[in-house]
Amino acid sequence: MHHAGRPSARGGSSRSRSAGRRRPAKAANARQDTEFALPETRTPALPPVAAFADLPMPPRLLAALAAQGVTDPFPIQAATLPDAIAGRDVLGRGRTGSGKTLAFGLAVLTRTAGRRAEPRAPLALVLVPTRELAQQVTDALAPYADAVGLRTATVVGGMPISRQANALKRGVDVLIATPGRLADLVERGDCRLGEVRTSVLDEADQMTDMGFLPQVTRLLEQTPPGGQRMLFSATLDRNVDKLVRGFLDDPVTHSVDPAAGAVTAMEHHVLHVADDDKQDTTAHIAARDGRVIMFVGKKHGADRLVRKLAARGVRAAALHGGKSQSQRNRALEGFHNEDVTVLVATNVAARGIHIDDLDLVVNVDPPADHKDYLHRGGRTARAGRAGTVVTLVLPDQRREMADLMAKAGITPRITEVRPGDGELARITGARTPPARPAAQNPAQQRNADQNPSRTSRRRGGTGDARQDTRATSTDAASGSRRQSGDAQRNNARDTRATSTDAASSRSSRRQSGDAQEGRAASADVASGRGSRRRGGGARQD
Repeated sequence: MHHAGRPSARGGSSRSRSAGRRRPAKAANARQDTEFALPETRTPALPPVAAFADLPMPPRLLAALAAQGVTDPFPIQAATLPDAIAGRDVLGRGRTGSGKTLAFGLAVLTRTAGRRAEPRAPLALVLVPTRELAQQVTDALAPYADAVGLRTATVVGGMPISRQANALKRGVDVLIATPGRLADLVERGDCRLGEVRTSVLDEADQMTDMGFLPQVTRLLEQTPPGGQRMLFSATLDRNVDKLVRGFLDDPVTHSVDPAAGAVTAMEHHVLHVADDDKQDTTAHIAARDGRVIMFVGKKHGADRLVRKLAARGVRAAALHGGKSQSQRNRALEGFHNEDVTVLVATNVAARGIHIDDLDLVVNVDPPADHKDYLHRGGRTARAGRAGTVVTLVLPDQRREMADLMAKAGITPRITEVRPGDGELARITGARTPPARPAAQNPAQQRNADQNPSRTSRRRGGTGDARQDTRATSTDAASGSRRQSGDAQRNNARDTRATSTDAASSRSSRRQSGDAQEGRAASADVASGRGSRRRGGGARQD
């Protein structure tokens, strides 16, 4: 299960001004300014284990782990599983990619095995902030749940609520959910939480950042007070503190591989670029030999960048909250299969993407704060592997970026670059784009062949269908097919794209499938209203 990190061949630069590694003293001080003191534990923690076979798990579960080639636990699994299986409340600090899904998942399955849920009354609950993360947790647990005969289901926004209600009616032992959609199902009477004996909050800090705290609080209040609760988070800020103090009883605390601590496995580069060079610099990086995730600040910016990259021969796809769930799934599938080599994402995807062997993340637009930086960067250097995080910084962004990196506890290498520059190629593998429109990948071709515009009208124009139609126009393949159009059609297309964004927002607000998540055209941002009250709409894409 453990994989040795690939050694980096990247050395120093004559124009680099720092080491690109963690700044120990300031990092600790910066985190202390925002994070709460860990709660005192009255009962000592159990010792960690060296192998899964040392844990009191069902034999069929151990056999399933062996069949998957999973024998040696990651540190957070070795530390938390003994206490979690024993029924203790757990506070686990570990970044995405540290192995925490199995850290709580195996405990949930072990403690639920042998029981059978009644209709609409799940026995275990896992709450996550985004649709992508919900699906990934479900996929990660599926072979092990099957091995012990447990039924799992995923309930998230952007998917038909009636199907999810029917699944709950048939009986679900372990439910993986986003807070907004689950709140809707509870309100409709399709789900009761009174039988939940084990509750998990995964990525708790992101849930609070996105405004889910009120929904999460109300949901946990409906679970039995004596049940087991586990909370996992990359950072421990004041909002997470409210959940810890309110719902965890004498929790055992394990802090393994915290978000900022993982920077030692990464190289961090701040590339100073001129305004006129940013577009070409981005295209050269995107044309590298290998996959890359590029983060931008806005949905329409992601769609626009995909079109520009496609026009220059780079196979790219966009991932953001304005896409329907089916389109988001296709984008991720294409990236996993390398049908597309560039995934252009907004912050909504920063914690919902699990990509193995991804060695480069690029912040085309600098993040809003240091936590966003850490979570964007967390898409690389997963499970101890090496990785590089690059941020493109314009002249007027330099001071703000320096402050952000100081808060993150990182001293990056700072380099001035231009398109075609040797330093740019050394750091990122950049090369000149092919300069011919990118060919359609199979997923994009299927999407075009299905002509979702007419399909959505035949279905009665639901919110998701309209979203599918609009987002299709932003696919990389669509961008490449329109390259031969004249300037007048290009202008008209830009006008339509602007109208599309506005229509997408209005349509999303009209969706009735999820009273919370449907209000925000991003991944299950059930806190749309709460975010606006906090003035945090920009962070929600």
